[in-house]
Amino acid sequence: MSAPQVHGFCDPRFERARAAFAANFATGADMGASFAAIIDGAFVVDLWGGFSDAAGTKPWEKDTIVNVYSTTKTMCALTALLCADRGLIDFAAPVAKYWPEFAQNGKERITVAQLMSHTAGLSGFGEKIKAEDLYDWDRICDMLARQAPWWEPGTRSGYHTVSQGYLVGEVVRRVSGVSLGTLFRTEIAEPLGADFHIGLPPKDDARVAELIPPELSLGDVSSHSDVAKRTFASLHLNAREPRTEAWRRAEIPAAGGIGNARSVALVQSVLVNGGVAKGKRILSEAGARRALELQIENDDLVLGIPVRFGLGYGLPSAVAPFPNKNTAFWGGWGGSLIVADYDAKMTFSYVMNRMNSTTTGDARVSGLFGGLYAGLMAAA
Repeated sequence: MSAPQVHGFCDPRFERARAAFAANFATGADMGASFAAIIDGAFVVDLWGGFSDAAGTKPWEKDTIVNVYSTTKTMCALTALLCADRGLIDFAAPVAKYWPEFAQNGKERITVAQLMSHTAGLSGFGEKIKAEDLYDWDRICDMLARQAPWWEPGTRSGYHTVSQGYLVGEVVRRVSGVSLGTLFRTEIAEPLGADFHIGLPPKDDARVAELIPPELSLGDVSSHSDVAKRTFASLHLNAREPRTEAWRRAEIPAAGGIGNARSVALVQSVLVNGGVAKGKRILSEAGARRALELQIENDDLVLGIPVRFGLGYGLPSAVAPFPNKNTAFWGGWGGSLIVADYDAKMTFSYVMNRMNSTTTGDARVSGLFGGLYAGLMAAA
């Protein structure tokens, strides 16, 4: 079978990136995917191709969307930044100021910033749960409110794989009066016309690509520390959950977001363009830069690699180098990615349905990344 055709457009400056995207299909690394980049508020790349199903019978269309797992965390973080920008949240304040029930089992002094930077000591769940339990927001939040931290909060990061969305999301709900998914939709996605969803409406089900699970389930990849083992043992996911209606309807702000590269790059372009996208002001300029505020730099207890976390985003580090220091990013299980480069005023995103067994980077992105920055350097 010949390689699938790549559709969309690409500024000639970034032909190397387009070629790398096409090569991922030619080698069989990708089944279906989309790739987009925005510079100075304008799309310079918007590509898609391949198939949206595992059997290779349904083309990946312009409006195909897919579950992006932890890339969703950047949407959760942006919603929290919005609340902070409006004076509803003080990141330095204790979580208990907004969520009194949280002040149990030694968590009285945990700050909202510690939730945002994975340093709250709540990387997993206090009792073993199933994916179906995630659909009950109140039950999960009650469980986390009662739970004791697994290490001294603020001293180390331990990637809060799924719990972070409920922790940050409940603070957002308490201060705004609506769920995080609702606030994200009404105040960010809809004003921008961005096709990204935390809680997908039934009318959009037919557009969702079928994820192709990786060889290893989440948690099989890493067992380097007791905290990592405990985190992954508390919730086992096999990447088939997004095929269910229940998962798609639920608001899972750390792992359940559904969109495409175009929508991910568009939403996060708010950060690098002074709080504005498509002529709509979402954040103040100062509020947009808060993602870059370093909270912790250490070897992560769950990921097992050196990390630097800002407010809800990863920052450049030894294992995640970027050409420009003022860059915020994160990716999702299987390979999806969003990068927000403030210095270049560029955001770019890659999402796909063929998952790799990775939570910390994907080789398929390297050619896209290199092609974009090569184009920028040539044009400078």
